[in-house]
Amino acid sequence: MPLLVMKFGGTSVADLDRIRNAARKVRAEVARGYDVIVIVSAMSGKTNELVGWVNETSPLYDAREYDAVVSSGENVTAGLMALTLQEMEVPARSWQGWQVPIQTTSAHSAARFVDIPRTNLDAKFAEGFKVAVIAGFQGVSPEARITTLGRGGSDTTAVAFAAAFGAERCDIYTDVDGIYTTDPRITSKARKLEKISFEEMLELASLGAKVLQTRSVELAMRYKVRLRVLSSFDETDETSGTLVCDEDEIMESKVVSGVAYSREEAKLTLVTVEDKPGIAAAIFGPLADAGVNVDMIVQNISEKAAGTDKPVTDMTFSCPVDQVARARKALEAARDAGNINYDMLEVDEDAAKVSVVGIGMRSHAGVAARMFKALAADGVNIKVIATSEIKISVLIDRKYMELAVQALHDAFELDNAG
Repeated sequence: MPLLVMKFGGTSVADLDRIRNAARKVRAEVARGYDVIVIVSAMSGKTNELVGWVNETSPLYDAREYDAVVSSGENVTAGLMALTLQEMEVPARSWQGWQVPIQTTSAHSAARFVDIPRTNLDAKFAEGFKVAVIAGFQGVSPEARITTLGRGGSDTTAVAFAAAFGAERCDIYTDVDGIYTTDPRITSKARKLEKISFEEMLELASLGAKVLQTRSVELAMRYKVRLRVLSSFDETDETSGTLVCDEDEIMESKVVSGVAYSREEAKLTLVTVEDKPGIAAAIFGPLADAGVNVDMIVQNISEKAAGTDKPVTDMTFSCPVDQVARARKALEAARDAGNINYDMLEVDEDAAKVSVVGIGMRSHAGVAARMFKALAADGVNIKVIATSEIKISVLIDRKYMELAVQALHDAFELDNAG
């Protein structure tokens, strides 16, 4: 029997009416001949409520008890979904992570998958059950404690089950009807994509697109799990949504597939750093240890320090605004320890990152020139540039972010499907 994985996010199961709506979609797939594994999130807002209760009870909480509390939201949804399907005469059973068991590492609130044995679920399908409803976001550690996978972990759970069970596809139901060339809230010209490659989706997710969680895309790309993103609120069929798939399934790719942005970025510059072997490691090692997510890095041309023969340089990098204080503390500690030396740390907390992404860049020259020309035409100054094989990112003043997204969307004619 072919198998399908269906994942429903928090807004898709926010109340009993929405759970019934989701259950009807599951029933429709069963009617098409599928066995179905359903992965559910907690009802919308429930995880935040549970986290709030933990913080109010114990600000310096035990991570094991945090996971025990916070994972309960998914357990409730799974039980309600199974009951709803049973009322629709669909043979269904709910499963918590430890019952499968979803085996993970012991890193509470940030666990990673170790294994998902098939034995228990395969036995239930063999007995005649058509649907297994799995509580997403959770697993069990080697110590037999409940673990959670971090926010957005239900997407990753869905992909992991699709890989473990060889599912035909993994459908991610959310509150949008697919993946767009850019945020439709910024430009009305944004177009829904029929297909997008794993690599493009991974770049878009890492650059700020909120549709899919980055870890889930990484896992899908590694195990070639075909993902479909579609709305739980619309009538859907086999052609609905956007398919995230291997590049080989896409007949012809545009040079640029999408424009992504990250609004809350900061630019930090270490002024007059000694230019010597190992200095980059001495700077970015402490930042990594402090959990600072460094993105774009630029090192200026080396020059001689005033009155000496020592070469010095400036080192610029970007990170999320909410990590600036952490970055500053880590760098000051490294200087106090004598590991690095710099004259000052300049911080610009009023930046945004805008990126163009497309696998077509591999075989087309002139993408950067076209991008920079479009931004210049609208008076957008570029502060930092970073590139990869299928991505070009620029750091700009935040006030120009929406203008830049619109300009690039027009420049690469992303509203045109041809």
